[in-house]
Amino acid sequence: MSRIIIVGGGIGGLATALSVSARGHQVLVLERAPEFAEIGAGIQLAPNGLHALDRLGVGEETRAITVRMDELRFMDGVSGRHVTSLPLTEEYRERFGNPYAVVHRAELHRILLERCLADDRVELRGDCEVTGYGQSPHDATVLLKDGGQLTADAVIGADGINSAIRAQLVGDGAPRISGITVYRAVIPMAEVPAELRDLAHMDRAVAWWAGPHCHLVHYPIAGGRHLNLAASKDDGGTEAFAGRPVDEATVLGEFAGLGDTARRLLSLGRGWKTWMLVDRDPADTWTDGRVALLGDAAHPMLHYAAQGACQALEDAIVLGELLDCPAGSFAARFEEYTALRRERTARVQLAARWSTALWHPSGEAAASRNTLLESLTPAELTDHVTWMHGVRDPLRDSLTGTAPTRAALTRPATSPIGATA
Repeated sequence: MSRIIIVGGGIGGLATALSVSARGHQVLVLERAPEFAEIGAGIQLAPNGLHALDRLGVGEETRAITVRMDELRFMDGVSGRHVTSLPLTEEYRERFGNPYAVVHRAELHRILLERCLADDRVELRGDCEVTGYGQSPHDATVLLKDGGQLTADAVIGADGINSAIRAQLVGDGAPRISGITVYRAVIPMAEVPAELRDLAHMDRAVAWWAGPHCHLVHYPIAGGRHLNLAASKDDGGTEAFAGRPVDEATVLGEFAGLGDTARRLLSLGRGWKTWMLVDRDPADTWTDGRVALLGDAAHPMLHYAAQGACQALEDAIVLGELLDCPAGSFAARFEEYTALRRERTARVQLAARWSTALWHPSGEAAASRNTLLESLTPAELTDHVTWMHGVRDPLRDSLTGTAPTRAALTRPATSPIGATA
C-alpha cells in the first residue's frame, strides 16, 4: 500500500483524494487554512464535470443540490434585446448524458469533504502550509513553513494558482494579470422583481448581458434561493488584488455603458466585492519525478469558460485511474497524466482568455456579433461546446483521440455561448 500527499484541500484536492484512495492508496491532504472550507459563490457544472463526479461516487448527491439550467441565454446588454440561447434541456441532456447545473461552491466542497471524512484511507490535516518539496528515487517530501517535513511515495500539488509546488516545479513567477476586474454579489432571489426574473428566465438560465468592454452574468444558486451576480470590466488594471469590498455606486459607475435593464439588475446587488482576474500561460511541464500538479496549480484559467472546477475534476479522475499501480511506477504515470491532460486544458485556458473578443465589442462590432449569433441554430450552438462539455471519460477519451491535439491549440472561433462567468 502506497502513501500519497496531496497539497491543497479545495475541490480538486479532495476529488483527487477520493480518486486515489479508491485504488487502495493511503492519502494525506494538507491544507494551509486551519479548517477545510471553500470560499466563493456559484460555480457551473457542465456535463463533463458531473460525469467526473459520477465516477467519484458523488454524482447523485451533487445533482440533488444543484439547479438544472434550461438555457445559456445571451442578451445585448445595451439594448436589452435577447439575441440567442443555447437550449440545455432534453436534446442537450441526451446528447451529453448529464444536465448543465449550477451549485454553490461551498455545497459541492462539503459533499467531497464529507466523503473524505468517511474514507478510512484519507487523512485531512489543516493549518499545514507547504513551502516546497524534495525527493529521492524512492520517495517525495513536502517542506512545511514551520520547518517540518512529511514524506510519502508521491506528492500532488493541488494548491491553486499561487501554488508553492508549481513555484518550484515550473518556476514561472507570479500569475498573469488579465486587466479585467470582476465584481461579485449574491442576493436573495425573493428580492428580484418578478418582471426581471421573467425577462431573463432567472430561475432556470445562465444569462449574460454583453456591453462595451464589459458584461454581466447571473444565475441561481443555493437551490434557487439566491442569485449570483458577476460583472466584468475590461479596465486595463495592472495590480493583483482579491476580495476588496466596493460600494454600490462604484459598481454602477463602472458599468455605465450598459442599458437600463442590466443596470437595474446591478442595482439589486449589495455587499459587492471585487477581484482582478489572473491566469497563467499553459505549461508543458506538470511533473518532476514523483511530484505532479493538478487543477489550478497546473492550468489556472479565467472563469469565462466555466470549466475550472470541471477540468480539476477531470484531472482527478485521470490521475486516480493511472495510479492504479505500485509506487515504483508513479513517476512514469505522472508523465503519462501530463501528456494526456495538458493539451485539453491548454485549449480551455486559451478559449477562456480569448472569449472577451466576443464578449466586449461595441458599436458595429457588437452588431455584427449579434447577427452572427442569431444566424446559428440550436444544434450549431451545441456543436460549438461539444469539445468541452462532451467528455464522459477523460482518460478513455484522451486515449482514443477525442480530446484536442496540440495542433488544435490555434486561436479558436470562440462564441460567448458556453463561455460564462
